[in-house]
Amino acid sequence: MLLEKELKYPVILVHGIGAKDNKLFWGRIPEVLRHAGVKIFLGNTDSWAGIESNALALRDSVNNVLEICNAAKVNLIAHSKGGIDSRFLISTLGYAPKIASLTTISSPHLGSEIVDFISDKKYIHTKLAKKITYSLAKLYRDKKPDPYKILEDLTTKRMLEFNQNNPDDLGVYYCSYHSLMKSKFDDFSHFITYDFLKKKVGENDGIVSLKSSKWGEDFKLIEGKNRGGISHSEIVDIKRTKISGVDIPQEYLKIVRELKNRGF
Repeated sequence: MLLEKELKYPVILVHGIGAKDNKLFWGRIPEVLRHAGVKIFLGNTDSWAGIESNALALRDSVNNVLEICNAAKVNLIAHSKGGIDSRFLISTLGYAPKIASLTTISSPHLGSEIVDFISDKKYIHTKLAKKITYSLAKLYRDKKPDPYKILEDLTTKRMLEFNQNNPDDLGVYYCSYHSLMKSKFDDFSHFITYDFLKKKVGENDGIVSLKSSKWGEDFKLIEGKNRGGISHSEIVDIKRTKISGVDIPQEYLKIVRELKNRGF
């Protein structure tokens, strides 16, 4: 068992688009980490806000955790767009001195080819489409929902600019993880998007391409133990069961143990 005293800094989980900080979206992960003695907290970011808006919200969460734990730094473990929000916090908002490590899981560091495809469609930008989109976003009870800002932020072109403006800080340890679907039948909720990405850029998890997810000093694949794959949503334990023979919460425990071994 991982003891609390063995991990130097507390951990904050940061979710991505369309997710919330609750058991529905994080599954059993927080409970498993907490049971292992990890001081675990949630980022409290919005589901449908832009990068800067969520980074500001995450800043407040980091400050709160530092005060509660009387800690000098925190470890961030971020899924999907949460990884990009975290990088903005570290670089543009100058929070590197308060962040020991950033572990991104299936984050679109080089942008999203799916967002490129969607943002180019004229019907997406009609008044009716915007009204429907914002109405759906409000169902998540976000503080500052702005789904169209996400379309601006996550194109491959915009992320090229983002990477130039948000270089990694030498004082922060960056690493990344990614899972892959082996077939479009692995997860029917990503059936169409997996096929689109497979034809366009190759290996992917149904939402983010393998090419886009690699970032930092170390990169690892979380792979199924049988012929099946693990999708973008399955990697956050949303189904609360083993996926292709993999116990998802245990993969997060492995991540935390690796951080512990590095002195974080």
